[in-house]
Amino acid sequence: VIGQPVKSKRPKEPGENKIKPVNKKVKPKTPRMKERESADSSLKSQSILTQVMDKGHFQKLAATLSLAAGQSIELRCKGSNVTWNYPSYLDTFKDSRLSIKQLDRYSQLILANSTAADTGEYSCWLQLCNGDKCRKDETKTGSTYIFFTDKEELFVPTPSYFEIVYLNPDKPAVIPCRVTTPSAKVTLHREFPAEEIEIDGTDIIYDAKKGFVFQHPTPDHKGIVYCKAESQGAPQISIKYHLLYVEVPKGPPSTTIAVSSSRAGLGDRVHVVCTVLGEPDVDVNFRWQYPGQESERPVIIQSFWRLINRGIGHTTRISKSVLLVEDFEDIDAGNYVCIAQNLQGETTVATKVEL
Repeated sequence: VIGQPVKSKRPKEPGENKIKPVNKKVKPKTPRMKERESADSSLKSQSILTQVMDKGHFQKLAATLSLAAGQSIELRCKGSNVTWNYPSYLDTFKDSRLSIKQLDRYSQLILANSTAADTGEYSCWLQLCNGDKCRKDETKTGSTYIFFTDKEELFVPTPSYFEIVYLNPDKPAVIPCRVTTPSAKVTLHREFPAEEIEIDGTDIIYDAKKGFVFQHPTPDHKGIVYCKAESQGAPQISIKYHLLYVEVPKGPPSTTIAVSSSRAGLGDRVHVVCTVLGEPDVDVNFRWQYPGQESERPVIIQSFWRLINRGIGHTTRISKSVLLVEDFEDIDAGNYVCIAQNLQGETTVATKVEL
């Protein structure tokens, strides 16, 4: 469905584009029921997402939808407890153009004065709740990807002018130069040496909803790249992407612990350092157990991380947590335990400080 450009600068109200149903009164009901039954029986899930075209007229959404930037759109999701998903930046900037209301029988999402940056997936699902615990009803969901086309903005705008993309050998990597016009011709280019990267459709593919996908990243892919798009006019260039190759084993954090001195005297300053080497985009959380903890002995704990280049284009994230005892006392002697945790699990390491 291709939307027409808005001629007036005034934002359109929901339902302003009149689309009249044809032969609504004489349309036979029995075939409709049969069609619905056959559709429901052939699909495991039931789409609950519709677009409001006019009051009393709705349209089921296909996998993709194209509208001209500037238009407003109203979506409805059937159900009394609906959750929505939409481009995350609308949340980040608390955009007032987005409105979501839960009514008795459906939830309503209205996006006014759309822009090219609103391009993305819009989905909803029904929540099944038992007390305080809720789960997603997989049989009642709806999803569509909306292109808000803008010939002045062929690429979906991003908040930065430069992005890092990590290339992991065991999973695909995405250069997210998404377009607002699905028919645009998009190519991928390397900055140094200046050349167009061949897209073979197997190892490297292009998906208008995602960007360029490297199915099997290798060290040869690292470097700085950008995308170029053409659609009935002068070509446009995307932001630049710095591709960094990463090779760190997956699993619980690889953790080490070190202490400034295994023996300390009264009044000494002692610090214990817990270090993790891991993937650049994997967060690590630290927890400590130490001798004076139950007595609420004052200690200073600081955690931080940075990226390091280990040569040959390999990038690693080094995360550290430092526990500092400024004035060592009898109560501080004993075992210092560091627990480092990531999404794959946790690792516990310990060291001992004697008086």
